[in-house]
Amino acid sequence: MHPVYSHIKENLLPLYPAEEASALARWILTDVFSLSPTELYTGKDINFQPKDWDRLEDILTRLRNHEPIQYILGTCSFCGLEFQVAPGVLIPRPETAELVDWIVSDHRASLSADILDIGTGSGCIAISLAHHLKGATVSAWDISSEALRIARQNAERNQVRVSFTRTDILQPEVPDMQADIIVSNPPYITEKEREEMERNVLDWEPEQALFVPDNDPLLFYRAIARHGLHMLRPQGRIYFEINRAYGKETTDLLMRLGYKQVELKKDFYGNDRMIKAIKP
Repeated sequence: MHPVYSHIKENLLPLYPAEEASALARWILTDVFSLSPTELYTGKDINFQPKDWDRLEDILTRLRNHEPIQYILGTCSFCGLEFQVAPGVLIPRPETAELVDWIVSDHRASLSADILDIGTGSGCIAISLAHHLKGATVSAWDISSEALRIARQNAERNQVRVSFTRTDILQPEVPDMQADIIVSNPPYITEKEREEMERNVLDWEPEQALFVPDNDPLLFYRAIARHGLHMLRPQGRIYFEINRAYGKETTDLLMRLGYKQVELKKDFYGNDRMIKAIKP
């Protein structure tokens, strides 16, 4: 293994598990310093200049401060696309990519569809759907001006058209529109779950996009589903990423509001993570 790899890993091991430290070392050397996997594993000599060592030490310092590597590098991959990320938006997760895959699989044969992504953040869901469902017209809402700025840049980066609007979905009045699909990965982590979370999430990712009150964990699902009754066309579908602890409660909420064919789906870790329902 490359000696710089060992240097990175040794610097991170006091704070990161061995597997994560190894993954970060590979990520830094391949993404930042452009080593191929062969060069990494054969230990090919790299002509590191002083500026390269300065760059590496800056990255290590930030990692030791628990800053996510995605924020340090400024980008991450999601659904085969590259996205800009910064502390104003959540870092896209693999579980969210599973939600996108579910929607694409359901609607791949559709010639057209009006899609609304609520709480778009980096725009990863909306932009990925616009990329993979060529006939779709995609709109995206978020309450954060900073998130919308980043999302617009990501749409340009990935050469897709998405209409972005600053909207607070918790308000009784929202922009008037009709949609065939509503999708959302809203805040769903309860305050009592804070103590279980890693510092790289708590210290860096936006709280507004993460947390809901302990006494109302379905706050956003209720608001979105109620608006959906007016915005969705007949037989329109609503898709959510959910808190794994509230699968039954979210299912019951949608059924009480009149949605049909409510389907709860597990992620690749075996947790209740996605839900789909149809407006009658």
